[in-house]
Amino acid sequence: MGTIKVGSTKSNLNEKLNSAEIGKLWATYMGNSMCSCILKYFLNHTEDLEIKELLNDALKLTDDFQNKIKVIFSEEGFSIPIAFTEKDVNLEAPRLFQDEFYMYYLKYTIKAGFSIYNVGIPLMYRADVRNFFDYCMRSTLDLEKKLKYFFISKNLSIKPPVIPGPQTPNIANKDYLKGFFGEVRPLNALEITHLYDNLENNITSKALIVGFRQVAKSEKTREVLLKGEMLTNKAIERYIEKLNHDKLPAPTLIDHLVTTSTFSPFSDKLMLFHKVDMFSMKVRAFGNSAAVSGRHDLLLLYGKSLTNISRFVQDATSIMIENGWLEIPPQSINRENLASK
Repeated sequence: MGTIKVGSTKSNLNEKLNSAEIGKLWATYMGNSMCSCILKYFLNHTEDLEIKELLNDALKLTDDFQNKIKVIFSEEGFSIPIAFTEKDVNLEAPRLFQDEFYMYYLKYTIKAGFSIYNVGIPLMYRADVRNFFDYCMRSTLDLEKKLKYFFISKNLSIKPPVIPGPQTPNIANKDYLKGFFGEVRPLNALEITHLYDNLENNITSKALIVGFRQVAKSEKTREVLLKGEMLTNKAIERYIEKLNHDKLPAPTLIDHLVTTSTFSPFSDKLMLFHKVDMFSMKVRAFGNSAAVSGRHDLLLLYGKSLTNISRFVQDATSIMIENGWLEIPPQSINRENLASK
C-alpha cells in the first residue's frame, strides 16, 4: 500500500480547514480510536490465523489514520481529541465473542468508514485533506476486498437475493405506491438491496449489543442497551417479514457467536459511544433506504425505525452527558457570548 504525505501538500499555505474538513477529520479520529481499542482486544482472543491477519491489517489502518489526523491538527494548532485510551479497554478480559463474529464486525465497521468518506470527499477542498480521505477510501476498499474473499472462501456469505433480470423496460402503474391494501406489487431491486443491507447491519449490531449488555457495569447502561436490543430485534423481524413475503431469503442471526462471559473488556463510555455511533449510522441508512422505496409500507417501516432509534440515541447520549463522557465535535463561534462580554 502506498504512502501519503500529510500536511505538506496544501494548495495554499494560508488556506484554513473548512468546517466539513474539520468535522470529518474529527469523526474519523474518534471512530478509529474506538475501533483500535476493540481490535486490540479481539486480537488478544483470536485463534484463526486468517482472521488474525485481517484484524491486524485493520488495526494498522486505524492507527495510521489517527496518526495522520494528528499531524494535520497539530500543524493547525488544534487540540487532539481525547477519544479512547487504554483506560477504555481491558485486553486481559475473557473472550466475549467467537472468532467468526470479528469478521462480521469488521464488515460493519468498513461500511461505517465508507459512509464517512463518501459524504466527506466531495466537500474536501484543501489538497492534503482531500489526499488523506482518498487514501482512507482506497485503503478501506482494499481491506474490504480481502474480507469479502474470506467470507466467500469460508462459505459464510449470504449474498443479496437473486431476482429475474428485466426482459423489457417497466413503467409504473397507478398501484405502484400501494403497500397496505389491495394488490401490492413485489419488491423492486433497490428496495430489496436496502432491506438486505439494513438487515445485515442490524444483525451484527444486535449481536454486539447482546455482548455489551451482558458485561456493562452500570445499571443505567444495561437498561438503555436492553432497549436498543429490543428495538433492533423488532426491526430485524420486520425486515425479514418483508423479504419472506416475496419468498426471498434473509441473513440469519449471529447471536450464538457471543460467549457467556460477564467480565467487561470495555468501559461503559466506549460501549455507549459505539452504540450511539452505530445507531446514528442506521439513521443515514434509513434515509438512503426511504429515498429509493416507493411502497408506502416501506416508508412507514423506515419512519418507525427512525423514531425508535432517535429515542435510543437520546437516552444513551443523556447517560454519556451525565457521566462527562460525551466529547463533541468542534463548534462554530457563539457570537452572542462574545457580544455580552
